[in-house]
Parts: sequence; C-alpha cells; structure tokens
Amino acid sequence: MANFSKIGIIGAGISGIAAAKQLAEYNPVVFEATDSLGGVWKHCSFRSTKLQTPRCDYEFSDFPWTERDNTSFPTYQEILDYLYLYANNFDVLKFVKFNSKVVEIRFVGDRENTDYGGKMGKYGRLLSTGKPFWEVAVQTSESDIQMYSFEFIVICTGKYGDIPKIPAFPQNKGPEVFKGKVMHSIEYSKLDEEASVDLLKDNKVVVVGYKKSAIDLAVECAEANQGPEGKPCTMIVRTLHWTVPHYSIWGLPFYMFYSTRFSQFFQERPNQSLLKTLLCHLSSPVRKAISKTIESYLAWKLPLNKYGLKPDHPFEEDYASCQMAILPENFFSEADKGKILFKRASRWWFWEGGVEFEDGTRLEADVVFLATGFDGRKKLKAILPDPFRGLMEFPSGMMPLYRGTIHPFIPNMAFVGYVESVSNLHTAEIRCKWLARLVGNHFKLPSVEKMLEQVTTENEIMKKTTRFYKRNCISTFSINHSDEICEEMGWSSWRKKNWLAEAFSPYNSQDYEEQE
Repeated sequence: MANFSKIGIIGAGISGIAAAKQLAEYNPVVFEATDSLGGVWKHCSFRSTKLQTPRCDYEFSDFPWTERDNTSFPTYQEILDYLYLYANNFDVLKFVKFNSKVVEIRFVGDRENTDYGGKMGKYGRLLSTGKPFWEVAVQTSESDIQMYSFEFIVICTGKYGDIPKIPAFPQNKGPEVFKGKVMHSIEYSKLDEEASVDLLKDNKVVVVGYKKSAIDLAVECAEANQGPEGKPCTMIVRTLHWTVPHYSIWGLPFYMFYSTRFSQFFQERPNQSLLKTLLCHLSSPVRKAISKTIESYLAWKLPLNKYGLKPDHPFEEDYASCQMAILPENFFSEADKGKILFKRASRWWFWEGGVEFEDGTRLEADVVFLATGFDGRKKLKAILPDPFRGLMEFPSGMMPLYRGTIHPFIPNMAFVGYVESVSNLHTAEIRCKWLARLVGNHFKLPSVEKMLEQVTTENEIMKKTTRFYKRNCISTFSINHSDEICEEMGWSSWRKKNWLAEAFSPYNSQDYEEQE
C-alpha cells in the first residue's frame, strides 16, 4: 500500500529546496535521485563553473550571502555550500529522501470531480479532499520500488541535466564511425580534475557549441594544453550569441539597462493598457538604442570581429531569452595564444578521424565534446502519465504555465523552474511563496480560460522580443511578473522605500522579504 502524504516534491535543486521551505508546514516528502542537494550545480558543473550573476542577485530573501557585496562571481562549490547552509538553517534536509529516483507518476484522482474543467470559478481548494490524486513510484536501489501517494505534487526536476540533447546525423556519419572519443558535457562534468586534465591534455579536442558550458569547456581545454607542445581546442559554432566580460557597460552598471522599473517601462508586458501599448510602440527606438549601446561596447571591448563571433541579431534577443553568458577572464587571451580556435558551421558530421563540414573540409580530432544542451521536456514526459504527457507543449512550443507554475489542464500539480529569468533562484522562491499561499487557500486560481489568456499573452511577448522565445524567459518583464504575483498574494507590488529607488534601483530577492 502506498504511503500517503499531502505534498510531494520531485527534485532537490534550487527550486526543490525553495518549495520544501515554503511548504514546510505540510511536511512535504522531497525525492532526490542523487545523494546531494543542488541539482545542476552539483551534477552539471565543471571545475571552472561560476555563477552568471552577482551574489546579491542570487540569494534567498531571508538568507543573504555573508559577503553579498563581494563583486566576484562565486564558484559552483560556493553555491552548493550556500544551499546547504540555507537548507540546514531552515531544517529542510529532514524532508529530503536522497537516492530516491521517481520513475513513474500515476493519476489516481477522480476525473469527474477534478477542479480543472475550464469553467469560470471551477478551481477550488487544492488541498481539500484528503484523498490522493497522484501515485509516485520511487526507485531506491536497483530493484527496490516504493510507492507513495500525494494530494499535490510539485515537480522541480528542471530543464537541464539528466537527458542530453544529441544532434541528429546522416546515416553512417554519426559517432559510431569516429575512432576517437565522443562525450556530452554532462559526462565530462562527472570527471574529477585529474581525469578531466588527462582527457584534454595533448589531445586534439573539438567542442560543439557556443553557450556557457561550451565556453567553459574550451577554456579548461586551453589551460590543460599550455606550452609549445599543447594542442589547440576548436569550437564548432552554429549559432552565435552575445557574451559579456562583466556587469558594466561604458562604465555604467548593467542593471540600469534592463533590471529597474524605469528600464522595463520601455518593454512590453502582459495586461498593459492601450496607452502603455502605444507608448511601447513609440519607444521602440529607445529599446533599439539601448541594445545598440551594449553591442557597441562589446564590439569595442571584445575581439568579436577578429574571430568572426559578432552575432547578427540584437543583444536584446539574447537577454530576452536568458542566454547572456559571462565570459571567463582568459577566454580571448587563450584564443589570442592560439589555444582556442573557432569554426563556423551550420552542418557537420563525423568521419573516422574527426569531424567533416558541409564545405568538404575536415578537422582531425581525438576527442569531441557535445555541449549541445539538455532535453528537459523529454525528462518530464518520461515520468508523467497520459493524457498529461501530451500537454507539455502549447502550439507555440512552450509549456503553458500560469505564474510560471500551474499548468491549467493538469490538476493538483505545480512546476517550478521551467520558466526562466535572469535570476532563477529569485523567481523560484517568489513562485514558491505564491504556491504556498495558493495551497493554503489565501486566494484562488482564476478560470482555465483566464489562465490560458495570461500564458498566451506572455508567450506572444516573448515571440515578439526574441527569435529564441522557446526558452520561455521573462527577463524583459520580470518586475511586472513579480508585481502580478505579489498582487495575487495580497502584497504591495511596489517594494522600495521611495519613488526614486522604485524607479531606478534594481530589484532582487531582498525586496520580497516575507509579509504577513
């Protein structure tokens, strides 16, 4: 017989820890497939991996960093230490079952009486029946499967890690024909320092990709191949993205451009008035000028033209899709030394001695790393039952989540960590605060139609702002997103002490301390 609890949480990364803390009064059961907290910070980080934002933008509202004004970017180990300090401080670890992998979720609720019929006011209390809606099969060893049942489930497995995204290759031109070693970045992240250096040193290495993992991996390869005998690492770049060396543009703090209420006033946002829509249209030149200002600085500061790495799309499109990567300090200095090379290619495949490109050229390689991302949707579909498995995508290609949390057609289930922002920790925490009050019946969900209308509006804004909209990122209207969450919780949406700070100071987690 399944063990029954009111709330189950799947995953103990940033989102799972935030959910467990906010829902602590219900004694949730947290399933973590591994032996550690931290999610991608623990299982997808390289030895050189660092946070992409300042410390003060990546902290829980009630647990500031001890050195929050330190301008250096913390290492992944510092992040893990911070998460464990937080979990211990708020006694969250007692809820976590480590080495407990969820392999299946079954719907056992009453479909006839489930509050998700799509009618106005149909949603009722989420915790009301005292009966299970979901059964969860959990594997704790090679053969041991345990069953649990819950009235409500929070899925916090995230979009990254676990299932690598592997490119498709023409027949007989895949990794099987290559005589060297092919490895996805997640496999590389599991190596210790000695094993990783041995793999990189004195080998001809190819890294496929040009996002953060690919950039970090190329730098580690260059560092392992110093000296005249060291081999260069070649990055195969399909899609260029803007990268930044630090959070300062022409001497101005970066937050002035996108992270204040004033700067986001020029951006389109959901539920805006006709006047605001008109103003957004008229302020299009302002948005373009902001993007151009940043682009001009980056082109001046970094040798983008020299290496053919200047993107054709505006900077704003990368910011709006949460793809802005902070460069390691020595990335271009290693390129200048010839330790990192670049090859632009839209299509490539393997031959026995390395990789081949559509122009007929070949590149010899001993090791090929695929820094090609992860398939988070596939990870979700692997555990969700039908018919809910088929509801993971909207016609837009994005998962429809009201307030980044509730799927209008999946009852008694929440998702945290699937709609991104510049600071995923902050958005995870405020959504979990909202979720705790929703579960506690402090307010009710709107109708399915209203939720879908909100999600559709947000998705349309993303589609207008960036060609990379399927990443589901709210960075250009993040303050408005938090405003609406606050208003639904009964909080004031304006969090600063005066109007000047409200307009021109950046927003972060500290602005959303608990209010009773």
